[in-house]
Amino acid sequence: MSGQREKKYREKNYQEKNQHRESRSQVTDGRHGGPEQTAESTAPVRLNKYLSDAGVCSRRQADRYAQEGRITIDGQVAELGQKVLPGQKVCVDGRPVDTEGGVSHRRIVLAVNKPRGIVCTTSRQEKDNIVDFIGYPERIYPMGRLDKDSEGLILMTNDGELMDEILRARNGHEKEYEVQVNRPVSERFLKEMAGGVPILDTVTRPCRIRKTGTFSFRIILTQGLNRQIRRMCEALGYRVRALKRIRVMNIHLGELPTGAYRELSEAEIFELMRLTGKTGPAARKPTRRQRPD
Repeated sequence: MSGQREKKYREKNYQEKNQHRESRSQVTDGRHGGPEQTAESTAPVRLNKYLSDAGVCSRRQADRYAQEGRITIDGQVAELGQKVLPGQKVCVDGRPVDTEGGVSHRRIVLAVNKPRGIVCTTSRQEKDNIVDFIGYPERIYPMGRLDKDSEGLILMTNDGELMDEILRARNGHEKEYEVQVNRPVSERFLKEMAGGVPILDTVTRPCRIRKTGTFSFRIILTQGLNRQIRRMCEALGYRVRALKRIRVMNIHLGELPTGAYRELSEAEIFELMRLTGKTGPAARKPTRRQRPD
């Protein structure tokens, strides 16, 4: 083979390999296939997606971390919306993000019965953070929050996209609570709670509520304002004495002991994703995760 023909052959072979890599990247770099920034992809990827797909946090949390200056790229503090290029070193709170952690064989979703006093954060700066409390061997993070003074069901996962779908306020996913207050629950109180209560410069969405005892009730919300139930009660002259979340969408707390957790079954996860509109083959793809520390 002449030198010129050999050069053309190498160039053609290189182009064919790149086309194969790009097509494979399109299959595996979807919403659940892992970070687009891999050894086989030269396209930059937004920082929040990079961290979400690496199993560090959700996109929303990543944006918050960036605003707080907790993320660096090649030693420089990252900016909100910045893109990560191949080969760059990303750190969160000074700890490198390991994108070579591989692909998890399964999507992990845990149901945790959070005790009072535990904080729903992944920050190790908080000594009572829920990640250290449960000590799960793989990197996971909480889906939303449950007040430090509250207890009950909190979901934790390694799937940032699923988490974002559940947390989006417009989706209106149900969460159910058992509440005890300091005064007898009246019919007027139930009616006002159900119709919407002015708090935080807005009026809460209509909700379902029923009396379960002289000083207790159950309530089902479809939004997640900060300390919403406590603020609603305070606006009507009541004070919450105890608050427990007993359901998130199709997942029930049941008889899970305080401080314990269980892994959701495949059927529960599939139904959870169906309720968020995440169905089909992509819903069952594994998600990239970071190696456990």
